[in-house]
Amino acid sequence: MPRDRFTRRTLLAGATTLAATAMPAEQSPDPLAWTLNQAAAELAKRTISSEELTRLCLERIARLDHQLNAFITLDADSALAQARECDRQRPAGGLLYGIPLALKDNIDTAGVRTTAAAQVFKDRIPAEDAEVTRRLKTAGAVFLGKLNLDEMAFAGTGTTGCFGPVHNPWNLDRITGGSSAGSAAAVSAGLCFGSVGSDDGGSVRIPGAHCGVVGFKTSYGRVSTRGVVPSAYSMDTIGPIARSVEDAAVLLQVLAGHDPLDAITRREPVPNYTQFLGASIAPLRVGLPRQYFFEQLHADVSAAVEEAIRLLRGQVRDVREVTLPRLHSAENGDYDVELYHYQKPYFDQSPELYHPWSQRHLNQMKKVDTVAYIETLKRVRECRRDIQRVFESVDVLVLPTMREPAPLISETVAETHRRPPSNTSAFNHFGTPALTLPCGFSKEGLPIGLQIVGAPFQEATVLKLAHAYQQSTEWHRKTPDILRA
Repeated sequence: MPRDRFTRRTLLAGATTLAATAMPAEQSPDPLAWTLNQAAAELAKRTISSEELTRLCLERIARLDHQLNAFITLDADSALAQARECDRQRPAGGLLYGIPLALKDNIDTAGVRTTAAAQVFKDRIPAEDAEVTRRLKTAGAVFLGKLNLDEMAFAGTGTTGCFGPVHNPWNLDRITGGSSAGSAAAVSAGLCFGSVGSDDGGSVRIPGAHCGVVGFKTSYGRVSTRGVVPSAYSMDTIGPIARSVEDAAVLLQVLAGHDPLDAITRREPVPNYTQFLGASIAPLRVGLPRQYFFEQLHADVSAAVEEAIRLLRGQVRDVREVTLPRLHSAENGDYDVELYHYQKPYFDQSPELYHPWSQRHLNQMKKVDTVAYIETLKRVRECRRDIQRVFESVDVLVLPTMREPAPLISETVAETHRRPPSNTSAFNHFGTPALTLPCGFSKEGLPIGLQIVGAPFQEATVLKLAHAYQQSTEWHRKTPDILRA
């Protein structure tokens, strides 16, 4: 049978035979249920090809994305050409080689439009790749296309982009959260094996929690932001979205490192993150920031997070309560004025092209006072100093990612839903790494996220604890009903 006509039925039949002989008992016979690492192992053994994996992803996108609205641009022909080239030249090593991924649509891709889900950018085609795109290409990843988001990555709902809201794979009437909305939905629904998002207030972790996947906000300066449409220069970070902690570690290994052309990145050494997975967590001291971060919790969130803490308590050296510093912006000095800084030439000329929520926000930012803004930046630096003192007594923090399960899209769009305070933005203020992973489900079947936070540039410690927790639970193995419809 010619490879171009290789059907899903044939592939699954072959994969089932492989499962009975070569695959671990816990591995699904459906390739789209594999983790990135499992897919990489099968590619290395040549039990499946990159082209076959890519075709399966494209077929599932065709079947499901009209309900999810995760993709803005699907580049099927290019993806298949990349996959065939990977199959022809497969080198030894390289876990991302031939793996189908997709990128948030504020990350530049040379020759492929990058819209940031905004009308003013709907026909924008970058001439150069973002640094993270370049790194992934060098690693041999196959790019399926560009993923939906909140307009210009401003909001945290996944409902404000000009291409329409993204729907949660666990309940199509619910939001995904944002701004990396399509990135989390696509990974959760098995449309790709991983994604990359941006996070300046929770934009990787919010949709990660609501969609039941791993979302990892890296330390400020850990990953290059060059070539990513900026939000807040003093907060912007880039991080992976994946099905497992191990997958996130593999993606981060490629993304992390100094970029000499990016003023944000630091020359901090990049450890081998996967070597920390499986290491003992017995020496770790865990801090619980109950003040503020455990307040106003939905009952199901509280129950799931407390159970996760109970499980961890028996595996680590110590669990204690801690109090975190809090950033209080100066009056009329919101750092979100940085959003307006980049948008000014577009917004001042065509404000009507922006989503009403964005219009209100940007108009408000026009009123920010320069002296007050500088005072806020001073307070940000003080917070980043003070959080270091907290990490003298603990190694990691554990807390809920979101205070409630995903609300309804209708209530979010109508702005009748009252969102609880943020549990994510503080860690952008601190510049610390923060990861969300699933720790349970609400009574309505919606995912709940546990947030694990480390000291600046201690991504390896966060991954170590997160992996240990994930290995002792089954939450990450559950899949949305939409995959069985």
